[in-house]
Amino acid sequence: VLLQASGGGLVQPGGSLRLSCAASGGTFSGYAMAWFRQAPGKEREFVATIRWSGGPTYYADSVKGRFTISRDNAKNMVYLQMISLNIEDMAVYYCAAGRPITSTMRLREAYNYWGQGTLVTVSS
Repeated sequence: VLLQASGGGLVQPGGSLRLSCAASGGTFSGYAMAWFRQAPGKEREFVATIRWSGGPTYYADSVKGRFTISRDNAKNMVYLQMISLNIEDMAVYYCAAGRPITSTMRLREAYNYWGQGTLVTVSS
């Protein structure tokens, strides 16, 4: 099972990016998909997650209202639309897949599969 994240890059403060994650090598039926991020010198932190059905979605407070997670199960894809980016959003973003229960959906340990990460740089 492979997850391939893409779409990172350099963006100015206030700008937008859309990250994509392609899943392959297995079936993801029933899997929740999530995005985490890790900034230099910091722990990997939860960003957003979405159930197999497409809802409900959960977001970290720091990105709520600015980031939107979505998925296309027919294509085995998950997306993270990011707007109003700021310097605090700069990090390596990782997609993940797993079968967490509601109480664990924000925990790294609840996800079994991880992509390689894509770097988002926010700079003027």
